[in-house]
Amino acid sequence: MLNILTITGPIYLSIGMGFAATQRGMFSKADGQVMGRFVLNFGLPAMLFNALANRNFSDVLHPKYLLAYGLGSLLSFACGLMLWRKFRHKGLTESGLVAMGFSSSNSGYVGYPILLQVLGPAAGVALALTVLIENLLIIPLALAIADSGESEHASWQQTVKESLWRMCKLPMMWGIVLGFCFSLFDLELSPVLAKTTNMFAAACAALALFVNGGTLVGMRMEGLLRQVRWIALGKLVLHPLMVGLMLWVVGPMESSLQVSAILLAAMPMLGIYPLLAQRHGLAGFCASALLVTTVASFFTISLILWGMSFVPGWHI
Repeated sequence: MLNILTITGPIYLSIGMGFAATQRGMFSKADGQVMGRFVLNFGLPAMLFNALANRNFSDVLHPKYLLAYGLGSLLSFACGLMLWRKFRHKGLTESGLVAMGFSSSNSGYVGYPILLQVLGPAAGVALALTVLIENLLIIPLALAIADSGESEHASWQQTVKESLWRMCKLPMMWGIVLGFCFSLFDLELSPVLAKTTNMFAAACAALALFVNGGTLVGMRMEGLLRQVRWIALGKLVLHPLMVGLMLWVVGPMESSLQVSAILLAAMPMLGIYPLLAQRHGLAGFCASALLVTTVASFFTISLILWGMSFVPGWHI
């Protein structure tokens, strides 16, 4: 168990440092937003590009991984939607946002640093594939359902198109596309560009965790623990279980990909979760869910890593 804590400990200490530094006024929330934009627009794209471009194409294209992670995420999404819509009798808007909380992970800010410690450079491949599922399937679907619950918004088809168009303009997505192209055609950057890309990629992990800690400052439970606990359970327990089930259904694949899929599914929800809910007036609710899930994830991820250490062939 001590070995597991050496993996999760630095991650959550980094998050805690970001929280403490922001709370004590060393950095403002606005500073964190600037650093977050650096991670999203420069650090993560460089890291994803390196992870894909420096490998053979056969080593980065894994249809089985995309199928297993995609189906597992959709199952978790459907469970969240049904729980909130049918059993709690909530509207489509809130149900769609809850379903997103059940099935979309903070794969870049929290997931990648953990995978990097467990798997080393191989972590980038699974992260890139997971980002594709999240940004091209789960998030657009959730936003379409949330918007369809409010009559003043456009149709869900239009919402999906607009969401996909926004995703396609993200530098992170272009880092994935260019990485696939360089891998497919066996291209190489010039030494100067390669070193520059490596510098930006190296700055990604620690800064992402620091920023994630800062975003938690000011969040309050607001008496919503009884409600958000179901979202936390859905994200931290149900999502990795559904992905694990689909890995078993889809069939054998590299152990590093299996480990990556379950760990990424076990991460707390994406850090911009409250921002996506802001236009619907549910930012406080989603912020509370994010806070509870992030704190609880220290224990659940440590437990999952400990369980993985007993699986033959999974070198944790």
